[in-house]
Amino acid sequence: MDRGLILYLHGFCSSPASWKSQLLAEEMARRGMAAQFVCPQLSWVPDEAVASVSRLIEQAGGPVTLIGSSLGGHYANHLAEKYGVNAVLINPAVVDRLDLTLFVGDHANFHSGERFTFTAAHAAQLKAQVRQPTPERYWLLAETGDEVLDYRQAVDFYAGCRQTVLPGGEHGFTQFPGFVPQIIEYAGL
Repeated sequence: MDRGLILYLHGFCSSPASWKSQLLAEEMARRGMAAQFVCPQLSWVPDEAVASVSRLIEQAGGPVTLIGSSLGGHYANHLAEKYGVNAVLINPAVVDRLDLTLFVGDHANFHSGERFTFTAAHAAQLKAQVRQPTPERYWLLAETGDEVLDYRQAVDFYAGCRQTVLPGGEHGFTQFPGFVPQIIEYAGL
């Protein structure tokens, strides 16, 4: 495949069933580009999540654009730097600014109900993945009403990057539907 690929990386406790992933997949299919969209189920183990997406990037055979939401935004940042690809970050987790001890403990996937335990070792894996962004690779989409993550951390960490910061909203990024065509265009598709 050399026509380009969008790889969507979901957030913590989420899955390919997330509404943003589904909306983007539906629009890609409507445009006859279903095969150019992939949203893998990410492991809750950070190093495993990065390894699985790395394999997808290496097998793509063409340009890849990463779309990362929440913790998926952190993974997209890490992988964009590793592979020199572009990324759209949606209310991303800025791991080096977060107190990851708040996430240590038992969790359940929002869609499947699968239970897992996030440990201090997993938090350390996330910290080790932090990469400073190369500004021209990123487009930050943030809503100021994000109740889970402080949008100002992302605005600061991604200073110099293309940024669209919108008032209100929530962590799920309520205005996402209006950005789907722009995201596909950003990916060069």
